[in-house]
Amino acid sequence: QVQLVESGGGLVQPGGSLRLSCAASGSGFSIYDMAWYRQAPGKQRELVTTITRDGTTNYLDSVKGRFTISRDNAKNTMYLQMNSLKPEDTAVYYCNAYRTNPTEPFGSWGQGTQVTVSS
Repeated sequence: QVQLVESGGGLVQPGGSLRLSCAASGSGFSIYDMAWYRQAPGKQRELVTTITRDGTTNYLDSVKGRFTISRDNAKNTMYLQMNSLKPEDTAVYYCNAYRTNPTEPFGSWGQGTQVTVSS
């Protein structure tokens, strides 16, 4: 079982930036494909972006050009750089690991980190 701890959220104005971090447990981080998810109040959890162990990335259309996912395997950590934030980005952000399908992560969920973009 992999456990993850998210950090870096906060309150920002529209157009602002945040950098989220996801610290993963275990020595197998370098072989995991990873993803960021978010969930706004009253809405379903949404897949935001993925990064494979070799660095291939995919993004939700609404965040393309604004968000950048990256990873540092030596630190067992991945990141989400969020620029040009919009009120609709407001959500709790979570990270997790997956084998093939990012909609089916296998790690234990952390507490997430709250991102609030003021309207």
